[in-house]
Amino acid sequence: MATLVEVAGRTLAVELTGPGAPQPTEGGLLLPPGRVAVLHGMGDALFYRHGWNSWSPCGWRRLSEPPLRIANPDRLVTADDPQWDDPNRHHSSAVAALSDEHGQVLLLGALGLDVPRLVADQDTLAGWYESGGADWFLAYGPEEQVFADYARLLGERLGRTHRRAGNVWCSWYAYYETVSEDHLTKDVADLRGLPFDVVQVDDGWEELVGDWHPNAKFPGGMTELATRIADAGFVPGLWVAPFIALPHSRIARRRPELLLRDGNGDPAVAGNNWGGPYYALDMARPEAREHVAETIRRVVHDWGFRYLKLDFINAAAAPGVRPDGYGREQAYREGLELIRAAAGDDVYLLGSGGMLLPSLGILDGLRTGPDVAPMWDNYASTDPSDAMARNAVVNAVHRLWQARLIEIDPDVVYFRSRLNLLTDQQADLLRDLADICGFRAISDPPHWLTPTEIQAMTAYLEHRPEIRRLDRYVYTVDGRKVDFSATVHNAGQLYPIS
Repeated sequence: MATLVEVAGRTLAVELTGPGAPQPTEGGLLLPPGRVAVLHGMGDALFYRHGWNSWSPCGWRRLSEPPLRIANPDRLVTADDPQWDDPNRHHSSAVAALSDEHGQVLLLGALGLDVPRLVADQDTLAGWYESGGADWFLAYGPEEQVFADYARLLGERLGRTHRRAGNVWCSWYAYYETVSEDHLTKDVADLRGLPFDVVQVDDGWEELVGDWHPNAKFPGGMTELATRIADAGFVPGLWVAPFIALPHSRIARRRPELLLRDGNGDPAVAGNNWGGPYYALDMARPEAREHVAETIRRVVHDWGFRYLKLDFINAAAAPGVRPDGYGREQAYREGLELIRAAAGDDVYLLGSGGMLLPSLGILDGLRTGPDVAPMWDNYASTDPSDAMARNAVVNAVHRLWQARLIEIDPDVVYFRSRLNLLTDQQADLLRDLADICGFRAISDPPHWLTPTEIQAMTAYLEHRPEIRRLDRYVYTVDGRKVDFSATVHNAGQLYPIS
C-alpha cells in the first residue's frame, strides 16, 4: 500500500516493502530498508545515472531516451555490474535522481551496502538492495543541496577521508606496459626539483598480473627503485591490482583455491583486459585474504612504497558463489579494510575501478571515470567507458559531488606536444577539471617536454586557484569561467535541461 509523504513541500506517494515508517531527517526523509518505489509525477524528467564503479558511465539522460549503459558485453563485465544491467530501463547504482524543467531534483540514495540498485521510468523511481540492505534517503530541492545532504549522510554512516595526494607523476601514459627501470632511472633524475609530491610506477613492472614480483625489466628490484624515488624527494608510488589474476599467472595455476567461482564451479571472469579475461580472488576465503595481505605488506613494508594505486578492485565484488550471507560489497569492503590494515594508516590508497559506498572511510582517493588518453575522441568507439579524454571529463564532472567524501581523481593532464592529439583547448579543459577536483597528476617525462612546456607545467603545479561552482556544468577558476556544457552535451549520450 502506498504511503503519502511530504518532502520539502512536495507530496509524494511512496510504496515501502520493509518494516518501519518514513522518518524525517535533515534535508529529507529516511525510508526503511527493502524495496522503495516513489510515484514521482515529474513525467519525462532528466535521470541521473550513477555508475557502479570508477569506469561506469555517469550522467543525466532524459527518460524518453534510451538508457545510458555499456553495450559491449565484454566491456560491461569489466566496467559495470553485469548482474543488474538492463538495456531497456534507466538504471543506476547507489543513487539516482530526477530533474524537472525548473532544475528541482528528486533524489533517492542508498545509505548502506549490499549492491543498491535503482531504476526509473516516467512514473516511478524505485530502489532495492541485492538481498538485505540498509535504509534510503529521499530528498527534493536544488541539485547541489540534495547531493550535499546525501553526501553528509554517507559520511556519517560509512566515513570520509581528507588526505590529499599532492602532485602526482605516473608512468602509465608515457610508457604503458613497456615501462622499465632504465626509463624510471632517467625520469626520477629529471623530475628532481620539480613540484611533484609522488612518483608512481604503473602497470608493467610485475612478472604477470597476479604475480606481484618485479620482471626482468627491473633487475635492481623494487626496494632499490623505491629508495631512488625517495632519495629524489618524492613519495614512492606503485600500481597493483590485488584482487585479480590472469588465467596463466603462477598464482592462478598453482593456487586455484584462491579464485572466486561461478555457479558451475569454474573461475569467475571478473573482466577483460591484457588481451583476454582475468579472474577474481575470493575475498571471502581466509587463504585469499592472507595472500592479499602478504602482497601489500611486501610492497609497503619490505619495498618501501607509500602510495598505492589499487586497480581493478571492483573484482572483489564480481558475481560469484560465496558463503551464504556473504554479500558482494561486504567482500569488497572487507578486502579494502584488509589492505588498509596491512599497509598502515599513513599510506595513501587510491582506488581505480572502485565503488563509492563500500570504499568510503577506507580509501583516500577514487578515480571518477575511465582512463584519459592523449586524444579527445576515438572515432572507432562510442563506448562511454572507453579510454578517451572526453569520456573521462564527462564522468568526472558528474561525480564532483563526491569530493565532500573522498579525494576524486579525474586522471592525468597533459603538457607535452609529443604523442599528443589534444588541442590546446581540450588540454586546458583537462587541467581546469583537475584544478576543480583538487587532484593533479601528470604522465609526461620531463625529457619529452620543451623548456616552454616545462615552465607551463611547473607554474600549473605550483598554483592553487580559487574554485567556485556556478551551475551543474559551470565553474570559475580564479574568476575565469569554465563551462563543461558543450563537452557533456556533444558526447552524444547526455542531454541538457530544456
